[in-house]
Amino acid sequence: MKTFSSFLLTATVGFAALPSVGPDYTKPATIAPAAYRDVAWQTAAPADTLARGEWWKVFNDSALDALEARALSANEDLHAAAARVDQARAAAGIVRSAYWPSVSVGASATREQTSTTTDNTLPAPLSTTYRVPLAATWELDLTGRVRRLSESARADADASAAAFESVRLALTAEVASNYFTLRSLEREYTLLTDTVALRRHTLDLIKTRVQNGAAAELDTARAETELATAEAEAAAVANHRSALQNALAVLVGAAAPDFTIASTSPALSTPPVIPAGLPAGLLERRPDVAAAERALASANARIGVAKAAFFPSISLTGSAGFASSDIDHLTQSDSRIWSIGPSLYLPIFQGGRNKANLARSRASYEESVAQYRQRVLVAFREVQDALTASRLLADQSAAQDRAVASAKRAAELAQTRFDSGYVAYFEVIDAQRTALAVERASTQLAALRLNTSVALIKALGGGWSAQPSS
Repeated sequence: MKTFSSFLLTATVGFAALPSVGPDYTKPATIAPAAYRDVAWQTAAPADTLARGEWWKVFNDSALDALEARALSANEDLHAAAARVDQARAAAGIVRSAYWPSVSVGASATREQTSTTTDNTLPAPLSTTYRVPLAATWELDLTGRVRRLSESARADADASAAAFESVRLALTAEVASNYFTLRSLEREYTLLTDTVALRRHTLDLIKTRVQNGAAAELDTARAETELATAEAEAAAVANHRSALQNALAVLVGAAAPDFTIASTSPALSTPPVIPAGLPAGLLERRPDVAAAERALASANARIGVAKAAFFPSISLTGSAGFASSDIDHLTQSDSRIWSIGPSLYLPIFQGGRNKANLARSRASYEESVAQYRQRVLVAFREVQDALTASRLLADQSAAQDRAVASAKRAAELAQTRFDSGYVAYFEVIDAQRTALAVERASTQLAALRLNTSVALIKALGGGWSAQPSS
């Protein structure tokens, strides 16, 4: 047995050293720009001690950290992606098993009687045969077909693992984006409820003036309209917030009726500076690009599998065991049986099937090349879009802050002049509408800037270095 094991190991290693048919894999060239536009190099906000995958901690929000932790532990889409990784790895293990012989053992007992009418013989007695055979079959991987199959399966498993990381990144980005939008809605709701209180107070003041003959009923109607409009807008914002809260419940694996997020309405934080790095580094960070590259490697290996079908295949088949009509003598040396021999399969005419299969494999590879290059181009575009948006939104935010300050000042002056009886209520309405609109726009812009930072981190693959590459 030890001699056979040594032979088996030596043969396996020897066959592995043989060249495999089909092209060896090389990563295709892609177009990578030298640098991104709209980049200002600064040290990243997160410290190097932070885990590469926990990118959301750069926002320093404990509530967001808790939501991300729940999502990573309970999201069902992420669980499904993890199960797909396990499936792909198991499939690779199945393919690897073809490197080794298939060995099985069995046992049988047969009792039979032969016919007495076929020959002019005496009636034959009943006979019983006991068998304990050990059978083995081994395909010699002379062309590297099994090696190429294993290479393809390993690449598929790697692609599945990269796809899992892509699902994880998309999940954490969606949680963060929904969270920031929800917080901005809470801020808007506070602005609207404050506006409702102010307009209710103004309506009471106008009613008093009407009673005293200092204002017309038209002013009352206008004030009632503005109050009802603000109340309707507040209800719409509350409804939107509820929908986002329910969406977050699904992302963190919770039932919507049992899930709540405590409301808060402080001003949204300023987005952190996210260094983009050099474009070439993007190909190593993005999980979707990695998945496309591994799918390409798998398609390349399948060309070798298709080529191997043109060559002969050789298998060794053997069996050994015991057979006896007396179970007491079954294990004696005289009861031993064995057989061994090779079998050759040589394709001669397949009706063009092998040729068509090879053509299909090559076309599949070319498709994978195009998909990989397209994925790379999309990745560069997404990073550039987010970088440009980050810069322009910062400029827009500065202008919006000035507009908020001016609009609030105008609304205060209009209210003071109205209270003193110098202007009509129409001017107050106009100033308050403008102030509310620019404040809501400022809140929405703050959320958009945070979500753009999330989009940039996602486009970069979810991780970065503290300093840019030289």
